[in-house]
Amino acid sequence: MIVGIDLGTTHSLIGYYSDTGPQLFRNPLGDYLTPSVVSVDDDGHMLIGEAARDRLISHPRASIAAFKRWMGTPRETQLGGRSFRPEELSALVLRSLLADAEAALSTKIEEAVISVPAYFSDAQRKATRAAGELAGIKVERLINEPTAAALAYGLQERQEGSRFLVFDLGGGTFDVSVLEMFEGVVEVHASAGDNFLGGEDFLDVLQNACLADIKLRADDFSPIERGVLRRRLEAVKRSLSQQSETSIEGQIGKHEITWRIDQDRFLHLAEPLMQRMRAPLERALRDARLRPDQLNEIVLVGGASRMPLISRLIARMFGKLPLRHVNPDEAIALGACVASGLKSRDAKLDEIILTDVCPYTLGVEIGQRDAQGHIQNGLFSPIIQRNSVVPISRESSYWPMAERQATLSLKVYQGENPLVTNNIKLGELDIPLNPTLSIQQNEVVVRFTYDINGVLQIEATPKANGLRHELVLEQNPGLLTDTEIRARLAALSELKIHPRDKQENLALLARAERLFEEHLAARQVLQQWIGQFRQTLENQDERTIEDHRRQFSSALDSLETQL
Repeated sequence: MIVGIDLGTTHSLIGYYSDTGPQLFRNPLGDYLTPSVVSVDDDGHMLIGEAARDRLISHPRASIAAFKRWMGTPRETQLGGRSFRPEELSALVLRSLLADAEAALSTKIEEAVISVPAYFSDAQRKATRAAGELAGIKVERLINEPTAAALAYGLQERQEGSRFLVFDLGGGTFDVSVLEMFEGVVEVHASAGDNFLGGEDFLDVLQNACLADIKLRADDFSPIERGVLRRRLEAVKRSLSQQSETSIEGQIGKHEITWRIDQDRFLHLAEPLMQRMRAPLERALRDARLRPDQLNEIVLVGGASRMPLISRLIARMFGKLPLRHVNPDEAIALGACVASGLKSRDAKLDEIILTDVCPYTLGVEIGQRDAQGHIQNGLFSPIIQRNSVVPISRESSYWPMAERQATLSLKVYQGENPLVTNNIKLGELDIPLNPTLSIQQNEVVVRFTYDINGVLQIEATPKANGLRHELVLEQNPGLLTDTEIRARLAALSELKIHPRDKQENLALLARAERLFEEHLAARQVLQQWIGQFRQTLENQDERTIEDHRRQFSSALDSLETQL
């Protein structure tokens, strides 16, 4: 069984391709969306999802979110006395999703297609694969998120020769892809994006404006109070998607907060972020050699794309309203399910061929000699240009810079800058040369092959002897080695994770504790309710627990509406 997974910055989802089409699985709370949040409780048990998200406010030092932004880096987070890398935190979310799928299907899941931002680097893609391995599954394929969104919309079934632009604004990343459909082929022409632009950045804009208006600084609030403020600002951001004006009113810690904002001011505050979005949009069109009026449809996906200012940007740039008939939170996951069906060769999808592009230029470092004979090193020589349709294989020839040179050092980079210092180094290989031969006789043919899964293979062959040297890319700086993955897999397997069937109780308690932190006036009654529910849990009578849980949840709903 192959499943499709959207491993998101804010939320994650899982599903598969069923007899009736793509189908998502619900988590123990009955939701398709599982918050990409991890927390550890006082007993050292790991919590993932809704319960962990509420603990971001009540236990901010024991909870972590938005770690997808750190994929491909060595950054570590301290939780419960041990440190976690982004791959491990993502693996915990994946394990929670897999448990939901296995509970629904009553079968072990061993393989998955996982969506990644189109503009994820080689290091970030490898980190995503490592997360899958740490979660105990084989990652059959990584699919770019805009491509997955196109599959979710069924764009491959549209009229021949249709061209689409997929605009994907999630919680932490922004991607745009230009696709064309013809004769059952879904072909990506260009991808661009920003791995550090998403809904969280728009929330930052609101927070900065609010603090400036009420003449306070973030440091004036405790970590718990900052969490409360951010949660209320998230509600403000959502409200501005439905109404022209909204406000925050009430007590946060010792501060009485009253703040109003309307859509026009939000648009003004967010203008720098909007400008950042325009650049990838224009670049994708330029790389695809298309004008805005040559696009048949614009598709919006990602929860942050609900903001009205996004629709306005699209209308101004492209002169048409975007498609929105698929839930933007679920589109990528549904597309990943279709991709899993393609991978498992589902009969209903036999006629669809899916292509993708290489999002970054790949090449090597070279030196050049100027007219005066001076050598300038550190120059970038592209071999595979960005937005080349994959799979692709390209070759170039290189020569030593000096006579009697015994080795040609092949340093591989990805990026768009003419200087390698501004690009990302992927690996290095030394090619033995014959120092008795002339520079011209020591020609080395270098071939790059990049496949649909984002795997880069490098072959270097000196023409003088025909011996082929294959580059097994060195681990990118900050990535886990195979030995480290095995060690961390063993460590993760020892973690205490609350059973899936207890998640509803844990989430309810975490919600009540979050409300206790947020609202001073309701603390007495909340303390009483929490104690009563804990006592019910200790009795271990499932029917009584279910009844009490239902009453407790309704009481919290009622209390939250009044507050």
